[in-house]
Amino acid sequence: MPNNSIKLLAPDVHRGLAELVSKRLGMKLTDSKLKRDPTGEVTFSIGESVRDQDIYILTQIGAGDVNDRILELLIMINASKTASARRITAVIPNFPYARQDRKDKSRAPITAKLMADMLTTAGCDHVITMELHASQIQGFFDVPVDNLYAEPSVVKYIKENVNVSEAIIISPDAGGAKRAATLADRLDLNFALIHKERARANEVSRMVLVGDVTDKVCIIVDDMADTCGTLAKAAEVLLDNRAKSVIAIVTHGILSGNAINNINNSKLDRVVCTNTVPFEAKMRMCPKLAIIDISGVLAESIRRLHNGESISYLFKHYPL
Repeated sequence: MPNNSIKLLAPDVHRGLAELVSKRLGMKLTDSKLKRDPTGEVTFSIGESVRDQDIYILTQIGAGDVNDRILELLIMINASKTASARRITAVIPNFPYARQDRKDKSRAPITAKLMADMLTTAGCDHVITMELHASQIQGFFDVPVDNLYAEPSVVKYIKENVNVSEAIIISPDAGGAKRAATLADRLDLNFALIHKERARANEVSRMVLVGDVTDKVCIIVDDMADTCGTLAKAAEVLLDNRAKSVIAIVTHGILSGNAINNINNSKLDRVVCTNTVPFEAKMRMCPKLAIIDISGVLAESIRRLHNGESISYLFKHYPL
């Protein structure tokens, strides 16, 4: 057991997940103040000593305020570094710019690599995140990265809320086939695949189902739901192929643009998201939204990292 203690910091907005994690750890959030002056600049101060302590900074980053949250995180990391913290871990459940992980055209930046560089330059010693859009992003860092998985939490939710004997796992595209197959194996279920052809970015022109979903409860699994256009069209394809009902389970519920209208007007019974992204306000506008709480996974990963224990246990098991 280390002789230094855990200090958990969070910005002044979207503190819900951080408060859940602190409760599970049996501690209070560290006193801090983050202010914005009339010019838009941010000032930050920590209200207690963090010298030689193990600092964890948890930031929920959602649609619309991505860049503000990133800068606040960098400022908080640097403040902890100059306050002589022993180790600083950034807990970023939804890693921003994860889809910009390669050069897809000439003169395009690899912004996920830039994110890694900024975090390490600010003073970050370790990163905890969940379901990176591309796992190779871990290689962009010069510090350790723990990429957690929502699968154990999803398995628990399905067993508690879905009639598993009638269910089938659906991948909304070829890229998610491995995720769907792994989840299907965990639940001893069949899985099907939807092949989609895009006319242009974020716009699906045609979908083809590969597999039989007759009289089945279809569970679409994906790592991210943005505008939810793909999920809505996938639900139509599945029901046209005589599915009984359709629910979607995604790790990161970005829910940007017309996502809420798309869900409300869709044939989806439910869209279930983890709380890696703050979307409580959107739940009030959409009765079809449901939540999977991953605070237990994050709290246990923090406890294990602090005590020098293996985190790989959490890849397949839900914390007790």
